[in-house]
Amino acid sequence: MSDEDFIIELFCRIDDALSDVAKHSQASLYPSEVVTLGLLFALKGGPSRAFYRWLKKNWRPLFPNLPERTRLFRLFVSHHHLTERFMAEPSLLGVIDSYGIELIHPVREGRSEQQIGTKGLSNKRWIVGGKLCLLLNHLGLVVDWDFGPANVYDAYFQPLISKVMADMLVFADSHFHAAEGDPPNLKICPKGTWNERMVIETVLSMVTTICHFKKVLHRTWDQFKARLAYTMALFNILTQWHGLQPDDTGFVPLTIAEFSL
Repeated sequence: MSDEDFIIELFCRIDDALSDVAKHSQASLYPSEVVTLGLLFALKGGPSRAFYRWLKKNWRPLFPNLPERTRLFRLFVSHHHLTERFMAEPSLLGVIDSYGIELIHPVREGRSEQQIGTKGLSNKRWIVGGKLCLLLNHLGLVVDWDFGPANVYDAYFQPLISKVMADMLVFADSHFHAAEGDPPNLKICPKGTWNERMVIETVLSMVTTICHFKKVLHRTWDQFKARLAYTMALFNILTQWHGLQPDDTGFVPLTIAEFSL
């Protein structure tokens, strides 16, 4: 599939899902166009200016009413709530984990009053940024997610687990254990047990490699939140692009490598 065919089909899928969302009378882009562009930004990765240059140079004919760069990225923020439609359904078993995302190099911490990230540990190294927490179902699809500063403890994200209390048993590592008040559907797994939890490492590896997600360059929490929203929706859409087909052993492989831009 060529990149042009992929972008057109992606737009068609988004447009079908958002067919009931009306276009504002003064807007230049339809909501489905904004969400499609937001997903392309999440897939392409990199700085906003570089993405906008790439978009104008290669795909302006597909989006003839493309606004100027700052307007487009404000639209990404105002429309990111529409990505909730692409979240997966809970299943009987699920897994939760967190993922540190660097916003600036630790050496540059405190140099700007506009800094939004905080210093925290991620994969045994210091970063200055934020933390994404994602909840997956048994197939490895994103059911829900939340975010916070990089220095928050993983138990901060327990409300994600409580929201699916009636539907899902959630496996997690010991960092999600709180001093008191753990949700009854949270199962803390000692290291080396319940290796099915490794599906979340597969998911994080894919978004790191394909979407260049480990370091982003946003300067406001609203922009950061929108980037997370589009990336989570993008992952669910791309992994189900050809349908979830199990192999002979019943394992459902997940991949988004073929869609790399």
